[in-house]
Amino acid sequence: MIKKIGVIGAGQMGSGIAHVAALAGFDITLLDIDPERLDAAKTAISGNLERQVRRTIVSEADRDAALGRIKFNMDYAAFGDRDIVIEAATENEEVKREVFKTLVPHLSDDAIIATNTSSISVTRLAARTDRPEKFIGLHFMNPVPMMKLVEIIRGLGTDVETYQAVCVLAEQLGKTITVSEDFPAFIVNRILLPMVNEAIYTLYEGVGNVEAIDTGMKLGANHPMGPLELADFIGLDTCLAVMQVLYEGLADTKYRPCPLLVKYVEAGWLGRKTGRGFYDYGGDVPVPTR
Repeated sequence: MIKKIGVIGAGQMGSGIAHVAALAGFDITLLDIDPERLDAAKTAISGNLERQVRRTIVSEADRDAALGRIKFNMDYAAFGDRDIVIEAATENEEVKREVFKTLVPHLSDDAIIATNTSSISVTRLAARTDRPEKFIGLHFMNPVPMMKLVEIIRGLGTDVETYQAVCVLAEQLGKTITVSEDFPAFIVNRILLPMVNEAIYTLYEGVGNVEAIDTGMKLGANHPMGPLELADFIGLDTCLAVMQVLYEGLADTKYRPCPLLVKYVEAGWLGRKTGRGFYDYGGDVPVPTR
């Protein structure tokens, strides 16, 4: 039975996973090699829990208990007693491989490794560890405290016991499970990111400007957020990484990343997290950049 959870990466995804798991009663160790990111995660988790208290979603007692269950650490040795460690590092395969290389020597023999990758082969990542049978994809949606879905992806070597344990964990976290085969980008991003990429092509080819495209999809397709606004929220670097995985993994030109997306990423205009993407977030109201 899973009781102690480790999370690697104190960014938006890792912080969200730690938040939800702590509220569900689990003992959490959240690790990042960047002390500033750990400090930002503490602030973000505390602020998000406080927001839930104000909305009467969470009681003050539950908030305090959840904060008390999270330990922040920079040392992989802290994972020695964890039942499962969930990797939520950046969506870059080389980075993830290095994370697993560092992690594995510190784990108990029975510990499960889960990756929160949104697109990369679970089987290929598992092969970089000493326990492919105890390795699985556990893809949370962003923002984790609000989104109900989690995709579970078994690698070629994932055993039944690991799959069953992770399914139970996802349910204990209050998530609805969808099971995907281990194909590039799985289910949600296989469908979602090509739509976002097509919206960027629509902008690139001058069919419409940012405002027209987002308004069209919000009011014409009843989407809660326009595709370019969504791209900024996801992070344009992540959007590009997923499209590259699809393009390379499926060898189909329909998944070719839009050159404008590449240009924005090269410029460092990555969306909300950098203050500029398809919108400029420098003022009180986001302003389209094209």
